Amino acid sequence: MSRSVSTSVQQQQSRGFWLRTLHQWHWISSAVCLIGMLLFAITGITLNHAAKIEATPDVQHRQLSLPPTVLGQLGDREEGNAPVPRAVRQWLDGELGTSIGGRAAEWSPEEIYLSLPRPGGDAWLSIDRESGAVEFESTSRGAVSYLNDLHKGRNAGPAWGWFLDVFAVACLVFCITGLFLLHLHARQRRMTWPLVGLGLLIPLLIALLLIH
Repeated sequence: MSRSVSTSVQQQQSRGFWLRTLHQWHWISSAVCLIGMLLFAITGITLNHAAKIEATPDVQHRQLSLPPTVLGQLGDREEGNAPVPRAVRQWLDGELGTSIGGRAAEWSPEEIYLSLPRPGGDAWLSIDRESGAVEFESTSRGAVSYLNDLHKGRNAGPAWGWFLDVFAVACLVFCITGLFLLHLHARQRRMTWPLVGLGLLIPLLIALLLIH
């Protein structure tokens, strides 16, 4: 009799330990994921209805000319892909109010062409290597397009890519701990597994029957 009581106590203690641990990891991961999940849920809706959300692109076009001292910094590279020299980048950054960074430009004997894509917009510039004439065009498609591109990780840079990886791991922790909590509470909540099964069945049936 005492052995069965001792076993029951141990089981309750083990259950209590796992409940506390899972609840702790569940709320921590939910706190980390909260803003990101709201962002991805909202942009999931906007992406699904992208054709219905009208946006008027804002296009800005500028023409400049490199000073002779800066033009001389371009060097004698004939062709290929390479970043614009630092002195030229700094001058362009100051004049255009943008950040070129170390992106590789396309070099030819006549011109240098640099594409500057970014979330929610696009830009490009070209430099005439003989005259130093600079042509710059920037297009912005608005806040919704910006958030949609963040959702897809499009042209957002490596730091945003690292954030997406960390966010995905936190979401996995949130979902897995939630699954184990469902398992621990399932005896008191009979609809637990039917609802979990429904969450699997609905998208599976849509994918098999309605997506062609």
